[in-house]
Amino acid sequence: MLLILSDMVKQGELGRLDIVNLEARPEIAKEWDVRSVPWVRIGMFELTGLHGREQLRLLIERAASPTGMADHFHDLLRDGELAQVLDQIRRDPGNLAALLPIVANPEASINVRIGAGVVFEEFSGHPAMQALAMPLGELTEHADARVRADACHYLGMTGTGEARIWLTRRLQDEDANVREIAAESLEALQTAIGD
Repeated sequence: MLLILSDMVKQGELGRLDIVNLEARPEIAKEWDVRSVPWVRIGMFELTGLHGREQLRLLIERAASPTGMADHFHDLLRDGELAQVLDQIRRDPGNLAALLPIVANPEASINVRIGAGVVFEEFSGHPAMQALAMPLGELTEHADARVRADACHYLGMTGTGEARIWLTRRLQDEDANVREIAAESLEALQTAIGD
């Protein structure tokens, strides 16, 4: 990987490459929470293990893309790497919003949708989850009932009064499942914030 990354710098695909011998500088491993090598960070993305030039190129492209983190999380969840997604969001809770495109995509695979749900549950009531009340509320008006149902479920995890407004609207949804989830989420919300 070192040879590939060095060549990518020479070719202008990477602007800079910092190489650290963690045996000589263990404090760097601790600072970055590196547990195995090789370890690479490109922009906000981290990779462990051996990866080829194409995967590294993909990461470089994603680092420059506004949807890069969402695409990265999608791939990690698809590949069963839930722990990596959780670790990255724990380090930067603002990245929780990168899971919204998964919620909004009715064609996302079931394991990706379930993985996103596990992450949202982990951050239930967290300020990063509370910050998603408005975009999740907007998703409760999506054309697809699966998206509306998931958005209602996650809204109940925000612990915000704002969520109540969106959920109340869905009590009259045309889809029985959406109505049921909205009612359950309202109940959970009431338990969480009172009233």
